[in-house]
Amino acid sequence: MMRAPEQSKDMNKQFIFGAAMGAILIATQPLYANGRPCGEREKIIADLANNHGETRQSIGLGLNNVVIETFASEETGSWTILATTPAGRSCLVANGVAFEAANDPFVPTKNDA
Repeated sequence: MMRAPEQSKDMNKQFIFGAAMGAILIATQPLYANGRPCGEREKIIADLANNHGETRQSIGLGLNNVVIETFASEETGSWTILATTPAGRSCLVANGVAFEAANDPFVPTKNDA
């Protein structure tokens, strides 16, 4: 069954908002290597570019001066969130598919909960 374009847009906005909120919650927690792939930032970024076609889409500063970056491929839709500590340790926080850049402001409503 085909979705109406507006419904599809709303679902995309909800997904992006949810992913962003999840990333913020994760990013504000202390970084541990417990099961998270960590390593040298340059090597991780090279792997994202060379093996996944991902480039940096956004950057921000989290709690304790942890740099949070989102990498994504517009071609394949894959995305990765990378967190780098001031000491230079980088860890993959999350990754997924169906990335879509959103340049429009998203204001949640009661129906988005």
